[in-house]
Amino acid sequence: MAVSLQKGQKISLSKEAGGTLTKVKLGLGWDVAQSAAPEKKGGFLGKLFGGGSSGGDSIDLDASCIMFDSNKQAVDAIWFSQLQSKDGSILHTGDNRTGDGDGDDEVINVDLSKVPANVVSLVFTVNSFTGQTFETVENAFCRIVNADNNSEVARYNLSSQGTHTAMIMAKVYRHNDEWKMHAIGETATGRTFHDLMPAISPHA
Repeated sequence: MAVSLQKGQKISLSKEAGGTLTKVKLGLGWDVAQSAAPEKKGGFLGKLFGGGSSGGDSIDLDASCIMFDSNKQAVDAIWFSQLQSKDGSILHTGDNRTGDGDGDDEVINVDLSKVPANVVSLVFTVNSFTGQTFETVENAFCRIVNADNNSEVARYNLSSQGTHTAMIMAKVYRHNDEWKMHAIGETATGRTFHDLMPAISPHA
C-alpha cells in the first residue's frame, strides 16, 4: 500500500518499498478543472510539436527535476528542453502514452544507482508554461513508483488550487546512505524552473 503523503512529511523510500530501490519513476498527473473544460488534459508534447494552446481547453503543466550538490548549487536540470541529465541518470519521458502508470501525464525516470555522488538532492517542480493558474487545475498529484515492479511507493496530492502558476512538489535526497522523500508542496510563480530557482534553492 502506497503512502499518502502530507505536506512536510518525510519518508524512507527503501523502507516504504520493502527493499532497496535503484530505479524510480516520478509521475505527475492532473485534470482540467470542470469550470475550465471537462474533457481535456495537457502536456508538453503539444507545445514541442506546435499543438500547444493557451486557451481554457488544455493546461500545459511541465514537470522538471533540478539536481543539487551539498552546497545547494544546481548541478543539472531535466525539463522539456533537456530531457536527459548530462550524466544519464535521469530521463524525462514527456507525456506518458504507453499506458504504464495509468493517470500520469508526465514521467521522470531516475536511476538512483547512477546519480553522481556529489548530487545530494533532486527537487521536482511543476509549472504552467502558458501562465494559466492552478485555479484551472484539479486532481493534481505526484507519485513515486518502483520502476522494477511498477508498484506505487508514495503519492502526494497537489490539491492547492489558487492563483499560483507553479509548485515545488517534492525532494528526493540522500540521508545516511539511503534515499528519502520530502513532500514540499510550496506554491510559486513562473513559466519554467528558471523562474522558480529563488524559491527552490532553500529546499535543496
